Amino acid sequence: MEIKVSQDVKNLHSDVIVISQFEGEKTSQEIANVYAIEKDHFEGKLGQTYLLQTYGKIPADKILVVGCGKREEFTPTKITEVVAKAVKKLNQIHAKHVCFDFEVMCGKAGVIGAFIGDYVFDKYKTKKSNHLEEVTFANVKEEDVQEGLIFAQGMNFARDIANEPAAYATPTKLAELALSFEGLETKVFEKEEIEKMGMGAYLAVARGSAEPPKFIHMKYVGKNAKKKVAFIGKGLCFDSGGMDLKPASSMLTMRDDMSGAACVLGVMQSLTKLQPEGVEVHGIIAACENMPGQNAYKPGDILTAKNGKTVEVDNTDAEGRLTLADALCYACELGVDEVVDIATLTGACVVALGSIATGVMGNDEEMISKFLKTAKESGEKCWQLPMFEEYKDSLKSDIADMKNTGSRFGGASAAGVFLKEFVDGVKWVHVDIAGTAFLEKPQGIFCYGATGAGVRTLLNYATK
Repeated sequence: MEIKVSQDVKNLHSDVIVISQFEGEKTSQEIANVYAIEKDHFEGKLGQTYLLQTYGKIPADKILVVGCGKREEFTPTKITEVVAKAVKKLNQIHAKHVCFDFEVMCGKAGVIGAFIGDYVFDKYKTKKSNHLEEVTFANVKEEDVQEGLIFAQGMNFARDIANEPAAYATPTKLAELALSFEGLETKVFEKEEIEKMGMGAYLAVARGSAEPPKFIHMKYVGKNAKKKVAFIGKGLCFDSGGMDLKPASSMLTMRDDMSGAACVLGVMQSLTKLQPEGVEVHGIIAACENMPGQNAYKPGDILTAKNGKTVEVDNTDAEGRLTLADALCYACELGVDEVVDIATLTGACVVALGSIATGVMGNDEEMISKFLKTAKESGEKCWQLPMFEEYKDSLKSDIADMKNTGSRFGGASAAGVFLKEFVDGVKWVHVDIAGTAFLEKPQGIFCYGATGAGVRTLLNYATK
């Protein structure tokens, strides 16, 4: 999809011109006011659409009116929603060349919405979906459009990788992708090097798979870098549950268990295009598979993490926190100011927040508040969960420093408390995208599959 900018789309010939309407107000096109509002009483509620022929009265063949809701309740993030819904409608009618002429400025947010609405993972289908070929925006700034393009492409990259079958998106493939990004300092550590670093928790998870683990460290350094932050993405390229095998129905979409890693890859690739100054960003992925092979780790095993702490394996299906534990230790040794880990970590978070919101917790309230504010401004719903010390009681072990799982009650918070044991001397936020990273059915402006959860928020967090 090609994105263009024009200050006068009214005189451009297109398949469809898309215009906005607030509730109780008229549009910029008289023909739409007559047919949509006066004759058919189109109200302009948020996300509603109304399609009509132009009868040759304007250069566009059709007009699509998109409802923006009440003007006083409209926010910039809602632009993404209304544009995405418009694009879905446009694809339904097989439009190819369209123009957006909104009353409100819709540059960056509008471009992101266009790509969200147009996205579908049909790589393996013989019959492809309909897609827009050209979208022209009016009343926007070129720089906003370019930034929106980078954000949107980062999201689509992350969605594509998370949607890929596990046979394709292996730890080796993630490493190859990371090494292909120009403008980053990238190092991929092999199994022997990981062993030398003492990452016993991470390596235990990887033992049962024929696929070798890959510990990936990408680094972006902007001009005059002062702020230093590390983003860690959970990189379980497939999670069978290990010896504590998942039910078949729960295993079907476990290719998405590397959505955190896909997010970080999308973010790091985007940073090379945005070229933000004043920031140094480390992208870290402990990539592996959790399989019940002959060398698989077992319930009751005692693992030693990079910081020397020991963990009793209570359940091999609580593997993500083990890989993150060693990755957190590694990140804390880089001299960064802040660390954010993003992971499809717990079913308990899905129980608590569903597929609507992402769970957030951490060790610094100021950083958590900043992250939540950034997420809201980015159009991603997040909610803070508690990390009370009492949650640690359920992790107590008789033979090691802690167990890797606790009670099923408050499980998301218990997982956060576990991870906190491997954070030393830095501000840290944990982001649980278990419910929001992959949708089992279309929801809102997103289709089935990976959503690219976290990409917009992490990019904005790194660049502001």
